[in-house]
Amino acid sequence: MNQRRFFVPTAMVLGFVFLYAPIVSLIVFSFNKSKLVTVWAGFSTQWYGALLQNDQILQAAWVSLRIATLNATAAVVLGTIAGFVIARFRRFRGRTLFTGMVMAPLVMPEVITGLSLLLLFVAMEAALGWPAGRGFLTITIAHITFSMAYVAVIIQSRLSDMDESIEEAALDLGARPAKIFFQITLPIIAPALVAGWLLSFTLSLDDLVIASFVSGPGSSTLPMVIFSKVRLGVSPEINALATILVAVVAIGTIISGIFLARQRRARERDMQMAKADIAD
Repeated sequence: MNQRRFFVPTAMVLGFVFLYAPIVSLIVFSFNKSKLVTVWAGFSTQWYGALLQNDQILQAAWVSLRIATLNATAAVVLGTIAGFVIARFRRFRGRTLFTGMVMAPLVMPEVITGLSLLLLFVAMEAALGWPAGRGFLTITIAHITFSMAYVAVIIQSRLSDMDESIEEAALDLGARPAKIFFQITLPIIAPALVAGWLLSFTLSLDDLVIASFVSGPGSSTLPMVIFSKVRLGVSPEINALATILVAVVAIGTIISGIFLARQRRARERDMQMAKADIAD
């Protein structure tokens, strides 16, 4: 019993060290004065200034942020519709095919997804003249294709756990289906929507393989630029960029955590008020 009591905390600590020690090392060496990323030569913030003067990285970051924002927004809309259909319309012709097509990007290798999308865009350009070349638009469409699958899974799981008696009660009181969705269902699944948006944003910002297939001149994303630079060796500017990304992700995680906690407290408060009204 004593061995088990010490094994679990020890394994947890070792696991966290294994995961986060490289990130901490990267953050520390982003403030290194030396050009060598493995030799400490004193504290300096010069590489952050050099990063802000690197037009190639800044342009790639701006392209990635725009693509990630558009992708996350569109993926939430389409993924919510798909998840709602799968969770609520349990029996309709073609349901198995529809579910399989929605979930396929989850298990499809990224190389296959990127190649198939590239062939699709080339065929569409030859037949319809759209999209004209590969670039910002094709990357965004490609990211929406696989991101909406993750959102659909999250929304389906949330709707499956949701108590449908609330919606049925609203129907009995004369509310229209559209009003029920926007005033009852949507607020309840709001935490899942936020989680899906953040996940889609992260997946788009992190993607390298698919974007490499469907990108064109002048539309290099941030992972593509970082990969091209890292192949020649890690520079302190990349460490500084990675530190900024870690900070942005941490801030986003904290904000989403606060939002979800407030949503949970508000839901618990409403449930207590409803029980109190029933008791009275």
